[in-house]
Amino acid sequence: MNNEGLNRTSNVFNDPTRDLKSPPRVNVDVLKQRLIVQKRKDRVKRTIILSTVVVSLGALTVLTY
Repeated sequence: MNNEGLNRTSNVFNDPTRDLKSPPRVNVDVLKQRLIVQKRKDRVKRTIILSTVVVSLGALTVLTY
């Protein structure tokens, strides 16, 4: 007798919904702090770029006269 058919049907398939683990909790305060730090860095970059442009234009203006 061939047991191949019985072995295939007797395998229990894992239900992926049962294997789901709850995701780790996220601390909202940490995320807000990261957002504040990122905005501060962006503001500093923007200020440096703008001041460089203004100083360059000022230097060009002084050099042309």
